[in-house]
Amino acid sequence: MSAQHKIHVAFGGRLIMVGFGSIGQGVLPLILRHLGGLTADKITVVTADDAGRQCADAYGVRVLKQPLTEANFESVLTPLVRAGDFVLNLSVDVSSLALIEFCAGRDALYLDTCLEPWPGGYTDPSKSPSQRSNYALREAALALRQRLCERGAQATAVLTHGANPGLVQHFLKQALLNIAADVGVDAGTPQGRHEWARLAQRLGVKVVHVAERDTQVPNVPKRVGEFVNTWSVDGFVSEGCQPAELGWGSHERTLPPDGRQHDFGEGAAIYLMQPGAATRVRTWTPKAGHFHGFLITHGEAISIADYYTVKEGDRVVYRPTAHYAYHPSDSAVLSVHEFAGRNWQMQDAKRILMSEIVSGGIDELGVLVAGHAKNAYWYGSQLSIDEARQLAPFNNATSLQVTVAVLSGMVWAIEHPKAGMVEPDEMDFQRNLEICLPYLGTVVGAYTDWNPLHERQRLFPEALDVSDPWQFKNVRVL
Repeated sequence: MSAQHKIHVAFGGRLIMVGFGSIGQGVLPLILRHLGGLTADKITVVTADDAGRQCADAYGVRVLKQPLTEANFESVLTPLVRAGDFVLNLSVDVSSLALIEFCAGRDALYLDTCLEPWPGGYTDPSKSPSQRSNYALREAALALRQRLCERGAQATAVLTHGANPGLVQHFLKQALLNIAADVGVDAGTPQGRHEWARLAQRLGVKVVHVAERDTQVPNVPKRVGEFVNTWSVDGFVSEGCQPAELGWGSHERTLPPDGRQHDFGEGAAIYLMQPGAATRVRTWTPKAGHFHGFLITHGEAISIADYYTVKEGDRVVYRPTAHYAYHPSDSAVLSVHEFAGRNWQMQDAKRILMSEIVSGGIDELGVLVAGHAKNAYWYGSQLSIDEARQLAPFNNATSLQVTVAVLSGMVWAIEHPKAGMVEPDEMDFQRNLEICLPYLGTVVGAYTDWNPLHERQRLFPEALDVSDPWQFKNVRVL
């Protein structure tokens, strides 16, 4: 271990990593660098296949090749997990809620990067689109939190803490403080969701886009019948098949024709009657400028809208619209088009881009906060593949933005071991950014006068709401 790598926290327990794809492999070297007392002999990887064997062997961690199922997960994990240990869930098709409840019963810490159901939960045709949504998964998690609290369970379980959800919620808080300073609003030091929501309301924020443009390019082109991505193919395919979801703001005037409201829970979000991978929206980042991205469902769209809600009694008086706006690598875009053309049946081959990425590409990931006095402000990370390779092995630019946020979430959990179940919005954003910033390349804030009406109707007439550029009907691409 290099002397230049800061130890963020000491950890005396063992680490059990469930899943070892691109994110698991990428976060392992960061964990060994920055968590004091956690050595390779205290780490066990539980994985369904041989992916990552080279990485595991390089660091000398134990690998247990055993797919976890609803029938066997307790018997497999019980010998591995004891009080004070940490279960890091980076898998697909393993129920997050099942693992959270298991860890709570054993007083073990827990973190995941998204809420996963058991296999088929995203695409089960016997379930309604509402029941297959991230909204439903989050509502189930919040219900579990209440049950665990009533049982007296205290072990920290961090939900959905990767790049997004996770890092972007911390970007958002910093962005709000930056905007407040620039427009002369005394933000003070907001404490808790009520004060953060009041700040967003005072600033006049209408929209939060998690705006991401990935320009990494491989030297081996995508082949026909192959799904290529810069992070988990299975993860992208799963969420791309779910309904497009967005937090639904109080400024919105018209529900989309294919928009639906949920008949349970807090009601902070809506969904569309089509997959996220078939839904596009307009957004902006500093380097890419304006572009079309996919409105892929993500947990942060729902939790941000909920966290920043202001109510008077039971009546919502303020809530921002929030959603993901994602332009993945060009290879991934081609993969999505082919995937859609196969009626959402997965291609036979899949490939995660890593060593074949050529120099020069970046992943530009941040939050576009819009509707305030200075129009729109983007704050986030511009990380190149070249920087990522210098900063950490087994990573590309996309994975490193995720893996360092996994690290920061783990550090926070170890520092707060009795916090119960928490979402990224509820965590200390400054502590997480402190840990993440050295691995994020150029972190910038930039204002823009762009809005979704830019150069519209130049060639064809459109039904637009010109009185409010930030209506979702203007943002959506039809």
